[in-house]
Amino acid sequence: MLQINNLAERINKYKPEISDAVSRVINSGWLILGPEVKRFENEFAEYNGARHCITLANGTDAIELALKAMGVAEGDTVATVANAGMYTTTALLAIGARPYFMDVESRTHNVTLQEVEKALAFGVKAMVVTHLYGLAVEEIDRIAARCSEQGVPLLEDCAQAHGARVNGRRVGTFGTAASFSFYPTKNLGALGDGGAVITNDDAIAQRVMGLRQYGWSSKYKVELANARNSRLDEIQAAILLEFLPSLDACNGLRRNIASLYGEKIDNPHLVPTKVNDESYVAHLYVVHVCHRDSLRAHLKNAGVASDIHYPIPDYKQPIFEDKYQSLHLDNTEQLSKEVLTLPCYPEMTVAQVNQVVNTVNSWKP
Repeated sequence: MLQINNLAERINKYKPEISDAVSRVINSGWLILGPEVKRFENEFAEYNGARHCITLANGTDAIELALKAMGVAEGDTVATVANAGMYTTTALLAIGARPYFMDVESRTHNVTLQEVEKALAFGVKAMVVTHLYGLAVEEIDRIAARCSEQGVPLLEDCAQAHGARVNGRRVGTFGTAASFSFYPTKNLGALGDGGAVITNDDAIAQRVMGLRQYGWSSKYKVELANARNSRLDEIQAAILLEFLPSLDACNGLRRNIASLYGEKIDNPHLVPTKVNDESYVAHLYVVHVCHRDSLRAHLKNAGVASDIHYPIPDYKQPIFEDKYQSLHLDNTEQLSKEVLTLPCYPEMTVAQVNQVVNTVNSWKP
């Protein structure tokens, strides 16, 4: 079966580098918040063009602690999209904050300035903008400007968009801060969980550093409330240091696969994604299809895996029961019924890409 993302291929490709990284850490005897973490934080900050990078245990912690560092507290309302798998909403619930759900544009799957304006008019305490599927939000510079004008901190969720650019500038550097995930399937993925916050704000960086380790201002002195233990370990940092130099090249390979899909998929019953510039790093490649279950079954029978990112809008999740029963976001709900993810990862061969294309093109609902 051709998988959505074959991590074994990546591990085999970088096996010598991974072994060296693990050995380096083991030989040092320093396993938590040591030189590998500090070096990765410095290099990832430099890669993105940010002043600070603070690594954490995972990407959801990065969202939560960044928002806390921005001043979001229990009872506050924070704007977010509802088509991104509940990750930001989970962080908000952990804080005790209330989500204000924004709709997205059906072509890009991302939020628009118009929706952001509605949220600002509502009076949200903070704004979270997600660069979904590896595609940068087109209006991120204008969104950041409007949030700044209104005094509303902006968090960019870059968990799926490592390395994407808008007008030559990396995503994650437009807002007040940005969150990243290093989950293994991400464009820059570790061999376990990991996350980070980047920011140019010295005070926010200092608060996130305290919040990731019990709220310490100095060892065993707790000054920040609502902190936690959320640290990237040395082995994962060392592995990420080995992967970071090839990130742009791997993004290019992903983009090439997505471009081939966009050119070669020719089936009147679906709409492929067609983006081929630096704003897209092809974390996931999705098509829009009305008879989704039929296409999934056809793909499976041909030995091709597929997935749905994401089938349930956040406000329709069972956890909320009927709390949002009157809320209807037209594009978000339509996309949840139509999007289907096809295999797309840097190690895919041309033959595998053609296998997917031919299978999709041969499908009839």
